[in-house]
Amino acid sequence: MRREVWAGMAALRFVDAVRQALADEMEADESVILMGEEVGPLGGVFTVTRDLIERFGPDRVMDAPLAEASFTGFALGAATEGMRPVVEIMFSDFVMIAMDQIVNHAAKLRYMTNEQFDVPIVVRLPGGGGSNHGPQHSQSFESWFAHTPGLIVAMPSNPSDGYWMMRHAIQLNDPVIFLENKAMYFGAEQEVADEPPADPWAAAVPREGSDLTIVSAGRMVGRCLSAAESISTRGIDCEVIDLRYLWPMDVDTVFTSVAKTSRLLVVSEAVEFCGWSGEVASRVAKDAFTSLDAPIFRVGALRCPIPVGVALEDEIIPTVERIEQAVVDCMDF
Repeated sequence: MRREVWAGMAALRFVDAVRQALADEMEADESVILMGEEVGPLGGVFTVTRDLIERFGPDRVMDAPLAEASFTGFALGAATEGMRPVVEIMFSDFVMIAMDQIVNHAAKLRYMTNEQFDVPIVVRLPGGGGSNHGPQHSQSFESWFAHTPGLIVAMPSNPSDGYWMMRHAIQLNDPVIFLENKAMYFGAEQEVADEPPADPWAAAVPREGSDLTIVSAGRMVGRCLSAAESISTRGIDCEVIDLRYLWPMDVDTVFTSVAKTSRLLVVSEAVEFCGWSGEVASRVAKDAFTSLDAPIFRVGALRCPIPVGVALEDEIIPTVERIEQAVVDCMDF
C-alpha cells in the first residue's frame, strides 16, 4: 500500500530536490528501486543517490556493472512484475547501449501485449552541456526520445519541478525518460512548492509578457528568463513558457500565449536541425498561423559535437546573447 510522504522542504538545489523525490517515493512505496552505475556507496557520479543505500539498503539501491543494456533490461523485467525501477544512466551519452531495451521493448510492450503489461520504469539521463565534459559526455538527446511512441519525456528546469516531476514520473505506469541537465545540479537553491501542479502535464509560464513568446525546456529556460529580463530594458516584454514535458507536449499553452503576443521564438539545447523545437514551430504555423505577425524564430545548438571548454561550448549551445539577438530579429521583422 502506498504511503504519502512530504518532506516539508524549504529551498533545495536541483541535485538535492531530485534526491529528495527519490527518497520520498521509496519511503512511500516499497516497490520503488534504484539501479545504475555507482548509485550505491558512491551515491552516483553527481551525488544524486548519495546516502540512499544506507537508508534503504542494497536490495533497493543496486550498483550495476558497466552494461547499460543489461541493467536496463533487468529493470524492464522488474517493472513488468510489479516493481517501479528508477534507472540511472551515468551520462546520457551512454544510453545508446540501452536503446534496444528502451525503444524496442519498454516503449512498445503495453501496445504489443494489448495492455496486459504496465511498464513503470523511469530512466534518468544526466545530460547536456554546461559542465565542460566534452563531445561524448555533453549531448542532448531529448528529440530522439520525443520522437519515439510509447515514451514520456520529462525535462524539468528548476528544483521544484525536479522534485514534483520525479515523483509524478515514478508513479506513472508508462516508461519515462527523465532528462536532468548536469549544469543545473549544483546551481542556486529554490523553494520547492508545497503541492504538485494542479495539472501535472501543463506547461509553466514563469514570466508573463505581451510582445513575444519564448518557448523552451530544461536548462535553456533559465537562459531565456535572463534574456527576457535583460531585453526588457529596451522596452520588449517577453513571455517565457517552460514546456516541462516534450511528450505529452502542452501546445495549448503555447497557442494561448502566441494569440496574445503574435510572435514566437523557440529555444532548445538540443541540436536545432531536426530538433523538437521544429515540432513547436510547425504546430503553431499550422494551428495558430493567423495569430502571427512575424516568422517563427528558432535558436538551438549547432549541428556540431560539443567541444571541451566553456567558451567553445558557448559557440555551439544557445547563450543569453544569442537568444536576445533572436528576440530583436523577430521584433524587427
